Amino acid sequence: MLSRMRRARFSPDPSDPRAPPQEVWDALSEDERQRVVDALPSEFDLPNAGPPEGDPHRKQKSKALESLDEYFHRIRRRIYLSSELPVYYPNEPVFAPDLIAVRDVETHERMSWVVSREKRGIDLALEIHLAGDAAKDSTRNVERCARLGIPEYFAFDMKRRRLTGWRLPAEDARRYEPIVPQAGRWWSSILELDLAVEEDRLRFYHGSAPLLDARELVTRLSTMVDEAIRRAEDEARRAEDEARRAEDEARRADRLAAKLRRLGVDPDAPDE
Repeated sequence: MLSRMRRARFSPDPSDPRAPPQEVWDALSEDERQRVVDALPSEFDLPNAGPPEGDPHRKQKSKALESLDEYFHRIRRRIYLSSELPVYYPNEPVFAPDLIAVRDVETHERMSWVVSREKRGIDLALEIHLAGDAAKDSTRNVERCARLGIPEYFAFDMKRRRLTGWRLPAEDARRYEPIVPQAGRWWSSILELDLAVEEDRLRFYHGSAPLLDARELVTRLSTMVDEAIRRAEDEARRAEDEARRAEDEARRADRLAAKLRRLGVDPDAPDE
């Protein structure tokens, strides 16, 4: 009983917030688990986090999330996406990738991803690097994500315009193998999309078609609307021109009929 009470009073360390070990989680009641989840911070300063990387970094994350979110919504595929969401594996230091993806789960909003609560880990993590410690994204995160069993991990170095990807060769594997690009594209089996570097940005492709972010979608929609308006205006002008020509023909016919009548010819008389 005393041991049970000690477990029920589990609370995260503010300086190193972690979800409880799985055996502790399993021993808690549902109410106790909810209290633990509520106590895990959704906003924090990680001691090993890099410095803020400014607008270019923020825009890259936003464009990636927007293009994926719109695409999966349009094709009605249930996949949870988030950016910088705290991820809590049992008794592991919390981390918050620039982008995560989890297949076939509810897509409602979350304050964190607690593996014990969700009953599964994340499927894909992606980091975008601009400044600070490059080894965090290209080395330490690779080792950690593989050890945690995350099927795919990608790192995009904005400054060098370099994309790298890794994949677990088997479900129980805990060491990544590099994803070998084909024609400058890296295939993600989780997203079922290609990733590529296009100029200075990360781009996703479905076949030959690029996925568009919100601004690109608005621009394309505006262009389509403008073209539709121009076509409608052209059709209206053509209709007006046809109406004017019909009126001119009618007036010419009236003048010809009047001239025939002056000559004593009835233009309305039936032909003999």
